[in-house]
Amino acid sequence: TMAEHMHRGGYQTAVFTANPYAGTMNSLDRGVDVLRETWDELTDTNHSASSMWLHKAFWEWREAYPAQPYWVHFQTVDSHWPWGSVAPFTGLFGSVDAQRRLADWASQLEEAGLGLGASARTAVPLAQLMEFFERAGVDPLEYISVSQGLYDEGMAHNDYQIGRLVNRIKAAGEWDNTIFILAADHSHDNAGLMSMASMAAPVWHEQAIFSPWESRIPMIVVWPARIAGGQRFSQPVSMIDMLPTIVDLAGLPMPEITQGQSLAPLLLGKEGWELRPLILAEFYGSSSSDSIGGRIDVVDGRWGASLLINGEPSPPEENGRAAPLLLFDLWNDPYLSHSLHEERPDLVEKYKAFLEAQFAAHEALAQRFTQSGDGPALTPEQLRTLRALGYIQ
Repeated sequence: TMAEHMHRGGYQTAVFTANPYAGTMNSLDRGVDVLRETWDELTDTNHSASSMWLHKAFWEWREAYPAQPYWVHFQTVDSHWPWGSVAPFTGLFGSVDAQRRLADWASQLEEAGLGLGASARTAVPLAQLMEFFERAGVDPLEYISVSQGLYDEGMAHNDYQIGRLVNRIKAAGEWDNTIFILAADHSHDNAGLMSMASMAAPVWHEQAIFSPWESRIPMIVVWPARIAGGQRFSQPVSMIDMLPTIVDLAGLPMPEITQGQSLAPLLLGKEGWELRPLILAEFYGSSSSDSIGGRIDVVDGRWGASLLINGEPSPPEENGRAAPLLLFDLWNDPYLSHSLHEERPDLVEKYKAFLEAQFAAHEALAQRFTQSGDGPALTPEQLRTLRALGYIQ
């Protein structure tokens, strides 16, 4: 993990996350000195205040352990479904009365058969979507408008808290020597906006992984002492570039295995960075089988291709995909409304071979990261320590 590399380099490490996927569930606590991932202040119906509580925990940690250097990861969910109004942004982007009715509308839609929240990642055809709204007695345009407003309020709150965090770091005299990175793996992860995406792009659900809502997200890197401000780079990069970039900027040894490349040369105006095809993948496992299925995609300049792995295509009208490999002209069709797999068999052959090779490389790399099994037996001293700490009886 990134924390292990930073810890090994002499950094204090901490993770403050309001998202369970960024903690112990995925072993992202390895190498972390302080982990906070449970929050009584956040409810199942309101995530929009998460950044406030995460930053509060960060400053409590810094006051208790003020030594340098340190590495910290925040995983906020301010704009993540389900939202709730947070002062002073309540009503900034919509009617408060309508916002209060959103939860009732969501319940009506679920009763009508339209799953929201995480299940909304798989969009449904527009005609079927409208049937759900009609059956639930919910106005789709009002629902989407209110959802958008609450999403924007969550973003405004997150921005406000980031501003407060930066100002306090500056007041502590640490800003010039701080590498500060803002990033996200996707945008618009909520039911209302997923529905809007369905309306905007007829085949959006077939290759969402490189749609505008999934892969065209800005990344901001600030280091006042070393990185010139005001630079903009339009070339696509990947979240897998984050680890090599941070260890490179921190002057630490590069990991033995890294799928990405350091962005430090790009940021510092040096040679050594090259434009590469962007690989995106999303796979799903099965408890009854060792096989996995999903998609592996590539964004390669003008062209985008999505390859189905261990699955069978089905007619688009059945919420499927027309072919194992879908091909898109990203310059002329940015919303991915028409696959060119029939018109450009030459590119289909090229990207099918390329993505199959990438998937094989994924599988080969996975062999290096196996489960450790039962491990060595605990010593009597270790058992006494675990009992004293309350982990075992």
